[in-house]
Amino acid sequence: MVSITQSLHRILIATVSSWSLAAFKNQTATLTVVVEGLENQNSQVCLRVYDSEEGFPLSNQAEVHSDCTETNGNSVTMIVPNLKSGTYAVTVVDDRNRDYQLNRNVLGIPLEGFGISNNPQVSAATGLPKFQDASFRLRENRIIDIAMKYSLDF
Repeated sequence: MVSITQSLHRILIATVSSWSLAAFKNQTATLTVVVEGLENQNSQVCLRVYDSEEGFPLSNQAEVHSDCTETNGNSVTMIVPNLKSGTYAVTVVDDRNRDYQLNRNVLGIPLEGFGISNNPQVSAATGLPKFQDASFRLRENRIIDIAMKYSLDF
């Protein structure tokens, strides 16, 4: 027979455990994105943060954050605060003409610099990377580096 003390102890443990799980689910983190290899110092870099493959990497569907910042050197650092614990992927564009999108030619080849988290290969043979190739887990504050590309990989 279970005593009242043992029952209360079990209820207390279950309550504290559920609070801990809820706190972890509601935990937020700051993502710092360092974009390196900029060729244009009089431009803006725009970033998009995605939390699913829907719309990745060219659309704003599933975008959870977007921002642009002026360039004044070979690199920029962008800070994305208050992201919930989860899986994310990031794209960046060296937006020379300030139209907030990656301009491409009729074949779909980028006319502006671009970068993707995890720096996956992007070529005519590989095509656009999948979300799973560019995604990373965010549980606590994190810094990622993205290398800007101005041509497809060969």
